[in-house]
Amino acid sequence: MKRFLKYWLPLLIWLGVIFLGSTDLMSAEHTSRFIVPFLRYLKPDISPETLVSVQFVVRKFAHLGEYAVLALLLFRAVVCVPNLIWSVWLLCVSIWIACVVLAATDEFHQSFVKSRTASVRDVMIDSAGAIVGLLSGAVFAARRSRNLERTPAKS
Repeated sequence: MKRFLKYWLPLLIWLGVIFLGSTDLMSAEHTSRFIVPFLRYLKPDISPETLVSVQFVVRKFAHLGEYAVLALLLFRAVVCVPNLIWSVWLLCVSIWIACVVLAATDEFHQSFVKSRTASVRDVMIDSAGAIVGLLSGAVFAARRSRNLERTPAKS
């Protein structure tokens, strides 16, 4: 149970966050209530066209970030499974495929939400986010293993 709470529960919670992000709650109409005032605070004379462009970019980076976190959490959860004998390469490809499938189902879900639209471009951004997450995790793991090798073992 302890392993589930530590490794799998954060992943399940993040999946819930992604699902909520696909609802009307996080539509462009609703997120603009936060993004636009913030941008106007930073630059009061910002043009309406620039506001729309920046909001679009922020929303796409949110897609990238949420799937980077998903890939990291999924990698972390799967690695903790005892007796797992997959190669790291196969594990990463499998996690990436799982993230792409989830992104596609997420966009399918959005097609039923009146204020949202499904987009293949968003699936591509999400899949790129999963790659960024996996690469970040690989860099972190490599640095960590290097640091563990340098640390002398205690007797």
